[in-house]
Order: sequence, then C-alpha cells, then structure tokens
Amino acid sequence: MNAVRLDTLPSYVWWRFTRHPRNVALSRRLLREQARTWQAADDETVETAVLLLSELMTNAGKHARVSPGREIHALCIVTDGTLRIEVSDAGDGIPRRCRPSAYDEAGRGLRLVAALADRWGFCPRPHGIGKTVWCELSLRPDIAPTSAVTCVAGTVGPERGGKAGNHTSNASSPPGRSPVP
Repeated sequence: MNAVRLDTLPSYVWWRFTRHPRNVALSRRLLREQARTWQAADDETVETAVLLLSELMTNAGKHARVSPGREIHALCIVTDGTLRIEVSDAGDGIPRRCRPSAYDEAGRGLRLVAALADRWGFCPRPHGIGKTVWCELSLRPDIAPTSAVTCVAGTVGPERGGKAGNHTSNASSPPGRSPVP
C-alpha cells in the first residue's frame, strides 16, 4: 500500500459504529492499522492518536444520551502535516472538562485530550443533530514518503450475538464532506 504525502490532498478514513462499548477497542485497532498504511507518523504519534480516538469514542458512547439505534461516526483526516480526529454523535450535551479528585475513577478523558492534542474543540454537526468533538496532532514531515490519496469508509458494529462487528468498506464520502478524489 502507498503512504500518504503530507503535502497532497487530504487522505481520510471514516467509520460508523453502533453505540456499543466494544467498538472503542475496535476503533483503536482500525486507526492503528490505517496509520500503518498511511505511514505518515512515527509510532509515538500513532499511539497518541489512538489514545485520543479512544477517549473521544468512550465519551460519545457514554455521555450521548440518545436512543440505542443512533450511531457514532469517527473520521480521521491527514492533511497539511496534521492528523485530525473527529467523533460525532447525536447527543446534544456540551463536552466539559471535569475536575476529578484523586479518588475518582472517571472524568479525565477531555483533560487527556487537551494535554496530548495540539488543538481540540467541538461544534454542532453540519447536517444533522448532535455534535462533533475533534482534535488535531501535528505529524512529522520528515518521515512521510510519497504516495497517492487513501480513502476508506465503512460501517462497524456488533454482529448478532453482541460481538464487535465486521468492517465493510466502500468509496463513499462521510456525511457533510466532499469526496476525496
């Protein structure tokens, strides 16, 4: 497979997940595999990106108080030397950094995102209900070999029996985004 040039058109991967706790781990695995294909970041940056995606997916699954049929969308874009990670859900809650005590078992996710990402934020979804929480990481340009643009889209979710599901690919664009040539 080809690596991503950091000075070319955007390359992205997009997944739709059901709201199932196992899909957090699945999203980590899928991003790790895609990052290997892109070859656009060193191992430390990839693991940081995987942790950031995991935190955003966990928050979307845990805090988006929506009906069980709603999906979580994850979008990872490499463009202009930056990896942007977006996680969208149908919840209307506003992400807030908590101030957990030393004994609290939760509440540190957005603090981790703020500490590890170069930038982060949230916005309403452009063509639907809910919000998108995003973060960005700068990539090292000295490790990116030349290549063409990569485009992967898919649906991921539990199969019958509650197991984390199959990843199906197609060449469609994520909602609200223009197709990548």
